[in-house]
Amino acid sequence: MKLITAIIKPFKLDDVREALSEIGIHGLTVTEVKGFGRQKGHTELYRGAEYVVDFLPKVKIETAVPANLLDQAIEAIIKAANTGKIGDGKIFIQNIEQAIRIRTGETGPEAL
Repeated sequence: MKLITAIIKPFKLDDVREALSEIGIHGLTVTEVKGFGRQKGHTELYRGAEYVVDFLPKVKIETAVPANLLDQAIEAIIKAANTGKIGDGKIFIQNIEQAIRIRTGETGPEAL
């Protein structure tokens, strides 16, 4: 089992959710976050004054997947979240040692 954490642009959330749903991944945790990478923020004009926006709004998606769906899930996220512009995001993969569904007590991949 693997945990996929993807940081993407907020307007791409629905596209990513639909792409994951099409390959059979239905459970997601979504968090609104702020951050920056290489772009290091940008400047904006507000009421005639210029100011620097250091942290840009992003969305963090977390989903646990069976190891056999990992490559498909990564490919789906990349295709759905890609705009070709700076700030498209990152994907991180971690191993999951154990998963337990609280309601039923199921463990392992069955708990996903």
